[in-house]
Amino acid sequence: MKVLIAGAGIGGLTAALCLLQRGFDVKIYEKSETLGEVGAGIQLPPNAMKVFEKLGISEALKKVAFAPKALEARLGEDGRKIFSVPIDAQRWGGPYLTIHRADYVEVLKTALLRQFPKSLICYVNIVSYNASSAGIAFQTSSGDMVSGDILIGADGIKSAIRGQMLRADKPRFTGNVAWRAVVPASALSAALRSTSCAWFGRGKHAVTYPLRGGELVNFVGVVEREAPLDEGWRERGDISDILSDFAGWDSYLTDVLKAISPDDLYRWGLYDRAPLERWTDGRAALLGDAAHPMLPFMAQGAAMAVEDAWALADELSKADELSHSNDISAAILRYESRRKPRASMVQAASRANMKTFHQRSTLGQITTYGPMWLAGSYAPSIIKRRLDKFYAYDVTGNKP
Repeated sequence: MKVLIAGAGIGGLTAALCLLQRGFDVKIYEKSETLGEVGAGIQLPPNAMKVFEKLGISEALKKVAFAPKALEARLGEDGRKIFSVPIDAQRWGGPYLTIHRADYVEVLKTALLRQFPKSLICYVNIVSYNASSAGIAFQTSSGDMVSGDILIGADGIKSAIRGQMLRADKPRFTGNVAWRAVVPASALSAALRSTSCAWFGRGKHAVTYPLRGGELVNFVGVVEREAPLDEGWRERGDISDILSDFAGWDSYLTDVLKAISPDDLYRWGLYDRAPLERWTDGRAALLGDAAHPMLPFMAQGAAMAVEDAWALADELSKADELSHSNDISAAILRYESRRKPRASMVQAASRANMKTFHQRSTLGQITTYGPMWLAGSYAPSIIKRRLDKFYAYDVTGNKP
C-alpha cells in the first residue's frame, strides 16, 4: 500500500518511520526546498519516547538531547521555588528530555533516509486532493498529480489538507504573545542549568531548560498583550521589548535575556482553536497540529503528533484487506476514534494552564501556587500523579 504524507515535520517523519516499520510504501512530500527546522528547544516527554524506543532511535535522540534532573516551578519576580519534582523515568516508563528542534528533526530524517533513501521529496507544495474508491491523489502548485492509496495531512497548523477537508477555521487570538531564543549556557549561572523550569508571574510566564548536553539554554516567554501578532514563528523581536516585558524578574531570567543575540530572538501570537469536528475523509487523515493545534502550555504538541503517528500506523496495519476502500476508511476512522479523546484532553489542559501560569493578583497567586508549594514540599507524589495521565500513557500498547 502506498501512503502519501504531506509535511516532513516531527509528526510526518515519525509517521513515515512507523509505517515503514510495518511494511508500507511511504513517500513524504515537504513544501520547503530543504528539510530544516526554524525554532528553538522542545520538550520530549516519556510518552513520546516510548514510541521512539519501539522505532529503535531513542538512543540517537538521547545523544543530542539533555536529560533534566527535575521539573521545577518558580515565581518569576523573585525566583522563589514553588515545587521541584525529580524526573521519575521508572514511574513514567521513559526518560524526559529537552532537545533542539533542529536536532530532533535531524535524528528522525537520518533514521528515515538511512533505511529508505528515496522516501523524502522536498519542494513540493500540495494544494488539493481528490479521493475515489480506487485511491487518492493530490495536486501540487505546479499542476502535477501524485497518486497513492492513503493521504496523511501532517502539514501543520495551516494545513492545506485540512483546508479542503473542513471549512476554514477561525482561530481566536488569546491575548498572548510568545518569545523564543536560545543562549549559550556558559553565559549563565550554573544554579538552574540542570532543570526544566517554569517561571510564573503576573500576566506572563517563562520556561527555561538546557539543550545539546547542556551547552545551550532555551528560553520561551509568554506575555499578555492586546495587539495581536501573526502566529508564524519567523517574526524577529526586539531585545529592548523583551527586556521591558520581563523587567524586575529574577536575575537568572534577566541574565538569559541579556545573553540573547539580536538575530536569534523571535516572537509570535498564540491563537486558540475549537476541536475539529473530524480528522478524516475516506482515505485521508489529519495528524498532529493539522488535526489538533494546541497552545504550548503543556509542552505536549509534538508528543501528540508522535502518538498520532504510532496509532495511525497501528490501525492501518490491523486492517484485514487494505486493498479494499472500505477497510482503509474504517482503519482511518478507528484512528480518529482512538486519538481524539486524548488529544482533546491535552488541548483542554493546555488551555487551562494559560490561566494558571498568569495569576495577576496576590490572592490568586496564594490560592493557586500555595497548594503546589505544599504538594512539592511535603507530598511530591501528588504532582507526579497529576502528570501521570500525560507522561505514563503508552500509545504503543501498554496503557496505564
